[in-house]
Formats: sequence, structure tokens, C-alpha cells
Amino acid sequence: MSMGPLMLFTIGLNAYALLLIYLRSWIYRVPVYRPMVKNFWLSVLPLALFLVVVTVLVLTVGLVSQTLGIVIGAAGFVIWLLALPNSGYLITELNQNHRREDENVPLWYDIIAVLTFAMSGVVNTVLGVLAAQLVFTLTVFGDSNAALRAAPVRATPIVIILLVSVGIYLGRYLRLNSWDVRSPRRMWAKIREHFDSRAAVGNFALFCATHTLFLLLIYGLIAGPLLEAVADSPDLVTAE
Repeated sequence: MSMGPLMLFTIGLNAYALLLIYLRSWIYRVPVYRPMVKNFWLSVLPLALFLVVVTVLVLTVGLVSQTLGIVIGAAGFVIWLLALPNSGYLITELNQNHRREDENVPLWYDIIAVLTFAMSGVVNTVLGVLAAQLVFTLTVFGDSNAALRAAPVRATPIVIILLVSVGIYLGRYLRLNSWDVRSPRRMWAKIREHFDSRAAVGNFALFCATHTLFLLLIYGLIAGPLLEAVADSPDLVTAE
């Protein structure tokens, strides 16, 4: 079973999202909205990190030692997981806060541009979670495709996407970034200050529930048929 079309269309969607950002400036003679460009590259970063971690893991296990490979793999997974909310974070760009009253950009253009931008982040998230699920299956259960129906494997995307939703909330409303884990005291102080009321906790819970369900539905829509086909196939999934 091939993942080639999924990867190809993901690259195309990302390229189109970035193109629309710059076309907005070229067509309507307005400045490029730099925060959106920055967020775009942060959205792509987790996929790049995942490829690097998997490559290093395979080389380490094959050429050095399995124990070192496990350590590197675990550390790489944590770094990747901390970066992954940057992909889903693009959903929050749908608030259109980049529009300015003195710009003559029509609303229809910003709607399609920001919608494409947000969906590129959603698809990046889906592809990242799918890749993690497949690697988890291979690592724990070997090359048995039927293992994709095992309960721990099916639970993997739910857990990761829930954590992604938490990360999106912390990024949007507390302005925390992945690298803020380097200052745990400062980060914890911001979290305690933010969640000082039941209203804040309730808003957080509702945000995470709605975003988790949305991302899971999109994940099932995109990854579900692929995973079912792989589970029924005697051959491992390929990128060809």
C-alpha cells in the first residue's frame, strides 16, 4: 500500500498555502504578513524533525547499538511531540487577525488563503500522527500489518491529538512555545496564573475537546482508509 499520493498532495497543499501568502502581497501591493510565514515554517518543522529522528534511529540501531537507538528514539519523539502543535496551531489563524483596514485585499481572497493555510497545518498534523502510528506499530509489533487493529495502536492517534490540542491552546492563549520547556518555572507560573478561575479551566476543556474531535475526524477521514487497507494487506505500507 502506497503513501505516495498522500505525501504528494500534502506537499502541494503546503506549497499552495505559502504561495497564497506571497501572492497576497504581489497582487494587492501590501506587505507580506511575516508572522504567517513564520508559522508556516513552524508547521512544516515537525515533519522534518520526524524524518531526521527516524533516519538517525535506523542508522544508530543498524550501525551502533539497539540501546543507544532506543534512547535517541525516545528523546527524538519527545522533541517531535513538543513541536507537533505548531502544525495544528494554524487552525487558529482562521480569526483573520492579519487583515488591516487600510488594505484593499478582498475578503474572499483572505478566506481562501487562510482556509488553505489552516488546512495545510491540519494535514501536516495528520501526516505526522500517521507516521508516528506506523513507526509505533513496527517498533512494538514488528512488521505484522494486522497489528494496526490492536488497541494500543488505535489509541495512539487519540492520545497524540489530545496532546496537540493542549499545545495549541497553550500556544494561542498563553503564548507559550515549544522551546519554553527550557524554562519550566516560568512556564508553570504562566500556566498557574492563567488557570486561576473555573471559567478559564472550562474554556480550556471545551477548546481541547472540540479541537481534538475535529482533528480526529479529519484523521479518520484521511488516514482511516489507508490504515484499513494496510491492515488487510500482506505488504507493508510504502512511500512509493
